[in-house]
Amino acid sequence: MQLEKLFHMQKALDTHIEEKHNLQDEDLFDRKVLALLVEIGELANETRSFKFWSVKPSSAKEVILEEFVDGVHFILSLGIECGFDAVKIDLNVQESSVNVTEQFLCVYDRISIFQKSKGLDDYIKLFKSYLQLALLLGFTNQEIERAYFQKNEVNYQRQQNNY
Repeated sequence: MQLEKLFHMQKALDTHIEEKHNLQDEDLFDRKVLALLVEIGELANETRSFKFWSVKPSSAKEVILEEFVDGVHFILSLGIECGFDAVKIDLNVQESSVNVTEQFLCVYDRISIFQKSKGLDDYIKLFKSYLQLALLLGFTNQEIERAYFQKNEVNYQRQQNNY
């Protein structure tokens, strides 16, 4: 994954949003954490992995990927908040024996731990657990990057249209 490029693109988008909404002097860390939690909930809802009571299938792969990438935006943004965009990070992940529901819960745990510590190790564990979820959902790094690039453009357009 071209992490340096993703961080660069996210930093530009964050700066654009903060300037447009006059948020340069605001501490946005907790709001970004909450936004990430909400986005992951939306992702879980699209996968329907936890809905044991329903027979309705999950959303289309493209819809799930778009929701996944929303989480990537906020994970990158949180890393930027903590200055981790200047650090060389290895995000290689291996296949896991857990199921999708268990991995969602792991990601939530990792967010909570990172929110409290704001530490690099906990950030890397969070990012890796999220990419582990991507593997379970059947996404490649190339698909994630392509979807990120597309969603980044959409986010700029939304800002232009006073989203």
